[in-house]
Amino acid sequence: MPSLLLASSSPRRREMLALFPFVTEIALPRADEALVPGEDPATGAERIALLKARSVIALRGAVQPVLAADTVVVVDGAALGKPRDAADARRMLRLLAGRTHQVVTGVAVLWKGTERVFSVSSDVVFKPLTDTEITDYIASGEPMDKAGAYAVQGLGGFMVSAVRGSVSNVVGLPLAEVVVVLQEIGFLDGVMPRQ
Repeated sequence: MPSLLLASSSPRRREMLALFPFVTEIALPRADEALVPGEDPATGAERIALLKARSVIALRGAVQPVLAADTVVVVDGAALGKPRDAADARRMLRLLAGRTHQVVTGVAVLWKGTERVFSVSSDVVFKPLTDTEITDYIASGEPMDKAGAYAVQGLGGFMVSAVRGSVSNVVGLPLAEVVVVLQEIGFLDGVMPRQ
C-alpha cells in the first residue's frame, strides 16, 4: 500500500487522511509558523506550508509524497492564529461573533522534485454569541489549539450558521483539492475511501 508523509501534528488532518487507501505517516515539521507583518494571509499560509514540507524532507528525506498545510482564520483582512490564552480566545470569538470571516489553508505537496503549492478559502458565518456562550466554550478547552479559537467539527460547530466553500478546508485540509493534486502528481489513480 502506498504511503504519504504528513508534515503536521494536527489530529484532524490525520483523521481526514485515514479515510483514504494509503498509509499516512506523521513527521513533525520544524518551521516558523508566524505570518510576516503585512503579509497576505493566503500567501503566508502557502509559504508556511512549503516551509513545513521542506523541513520534513531536510530532517528525514522522503521517498513518498510529503503533504503539509497551514490554516489561518481571516477577519477584516487580518489573520488570527491560535489563541495565546483564554483572554485572547475571548477577544477572537467576540471579533468573529455575528460576522462572516474566511478560513484559508495553504497546502504544499512535494514529491520527486515537484513542489505543488496552493491555497483554498472558505467563508464561515458565525451566529451572534452571548458572553455566557463564549465563556462556556472557552471553559471547554477546545479553542486553545485552534486557529481563530474554534473547531467547526467539534463543540464550536454550535457557533457556525453557514459555510460557503470547502467544509474540510475549515477543519484544516481541503480534501477535494488535495486529492486532485495527489492524482495529478501520479500518487493516486483514483480514490476510494476505506470502508
